[in-house]
Amino acid sequence: MNENCAFSHLVIRFLPQEPVLDLAADVRSCTDSYATSVSTNGNQRPVVIPGKEGAPGPSVIGGELLFLALATCDCNDINREAARMNIAVQSVEVEVPGQFGGPGDPARDASYRVHVTADAPEERIAALILHTNTVAELQNTVRSAIPVTLSGFEASST
Repeated sequence: MNENCAFSHLVIRFLPQEPVLDLAADVRSCTDSYATSVSTNGNQRPVVIPGKEGAPGPSVIGGELLFLALATCDCNDINREAARMNIAVQSVEVEVPGQFGGPGDPARDASYRVHVTADAPEERIAALILHTNTVAELQNTVRSAIPVTLSGFEASST
């Protein structure tokens, strides 16, 4: 990869209960390559996102990744909370639709739908889904509209 390519680094620290999760996401976008990775508590893993054909950058937009993050969070949290409630989950499907307006406009009309199949009565599955809605960290983060600040930057001329 070109050593002079643009580099973005986002660190999010969730402070639910102990233990603390130190999260980071990295993006490297150059004219001829694109790479992403994530890490939790220092365990870095690549995330494969194809580059845009014929142009620099990724083939997906940040809004799609935001909605994917919300869906992934709910899926993981359904499984976590199901284990705590002794519910054996067979499958989880999460869909997150929403819209963005023009440049600089925040997302609007974001919602999500969940379908859980589990070895439990439907009332317990419904209780699991409703409970998870209250403890899903990413959903709660977005709902609280946390400030996201630019904490630094570098500008390099070629």
